[in-house]
Formats: sequence, structure tokens, C-alpha cells
Amino acid sequence: MNAGFKIGSHHSFHNACRPDTVRARNTNKTEFIMATTPRTRYPTALITLHWLTLALMLGVYALIELHDLLPKGSDARALVKAWHETLGVTVFAVVLARLPLRLVLGVPPALANTPRWQHQLASAMHWALYGLLIAAPLLGYLSLNAKGTPVPFFGLQMPAFIGPDRTLMRQIKEIHETVGTMGYWLIGLHAGAALAHHYLMHDDTLRRMGLSRPTPAALTSTPGMHRSTP
Repeated sequence: MNAGFKIGSHHSFHNACRPDTVRARNTNKTEFIMATTPRTRYPTALITLHWLTLALMLGVYALIELHDLLPKGSDARALVKAWHETLGVTVFAVVLARLPLRLVLGVPPALANTPRWQHQLASAMHWALYGLLIAAPLLGYLSLNAKGTPVPFFGLQMPAFIGPDRTLMRQIKEIHETVGTMGYWLIGLHAGAALAHHYLMHDDTLRRMGLSRPTPAALTSTPGMHRSTP
């Protein structure tokens, strides 16, 4: 009986230490952590669309700045303007995808130990940015309609919603440029706030929107606490 007990114990210990058993336990542990830990990051789809929107907006602003430097009437200036308009329409399409996804997928709760006024200010900033990303492309689109110029979109010609009207075109264009100038400040403040949270406050504001996937160790850490890993 004693011998049988020892042999059974030995086999049980041996099976528990097998590599495949250890891997299974680690996998189960990771799945359990991910299933029971409250969401601390934005959903992957929203993260991807966030950084895509940023890349598109950088392109939009870079192209309009380049457009103003090129000689009037040149082919290069016309090409740059066409790409500015195309990327503007793309921004509008991406934002139209982001908003319903945000409602369906949800967003992580606010970080702990952050003052209420910062939550409210961040929320106001987010919706102001959404307003910019909708208003600026839409105004640019309508100004081209009022000018009687086709709106380009990767070789396609987009439909016109209003007819040619030179006076209306000038008014819409002026508002479009004003909103675009406000965008420099909004995007700059948004980026500056994210960097301040990351490097000065040492919280997870920027990590929550990071492209890299978190490790199981990161998932189990308390939101808002500083971690040495980037």
C-alpha cells in the first residue's frame, strides 16, 4: 500500500510538472485574469481608429501648409489640394465609424485618484475634438459644392449636396478655415495633456490608448499606479 501511494504521488507530481501542463495552467491563469480584471484599456478597434485619425489629420494639415507654399496655378499645388480634400473626406468617414463603435464597445472607466474636474475637462476635450473632426471636413466638402468643384475621393467623384453659390462658398470657406485653425490648438492641447499624464503624473492615460498589447502582469496592476515599463 505504501509503495502504491508513493508511485501514485510520483506520477501526479511528474504530470503536474510536464511542460504542457504548466503551459495550460499559465494559459488558464491568463484567461482568468483577463476575464476578471476590469477593463483598463480602450477596445482594440477604437485604438486603431484613434491612431488612424491622428495620421490622417497630420496629413491634412501638412498638405494644406504645403499647398500655401507652392506657386499658384502649378500642377503640384493642385495635386496637393486634391489630396488634402481626399484625406478630409477620409477623416469624416473614419469618425462616422468611430462614434457608433464607441457607443457599442464602450470605453474604460476613468482612472482612479484623478480629480473630477480633470475627468470633466477630458470629456469636454474629447467631444470638442469629435466636433472638429466632423465640422472641418463637412465644411470643406460644402465649400467645394458651393464653388461648383467636384469633391475628389481616391479617383471617385463625390455627390454635391448644395448648388454653386459664390457668396455662400466664401462664407463656408471662412468658417472652414477658422475651424481648421482651432484644430491646431485642440489637437496640440490633447497631445500635450496626454504627454503630461504620462511623463509628469505617471499614470496610465496614454497607455490605455497604446498600440502594444498589455502583458498579464500589466493587467493585474492597479489603474493609475506608476509602472516602470513603457
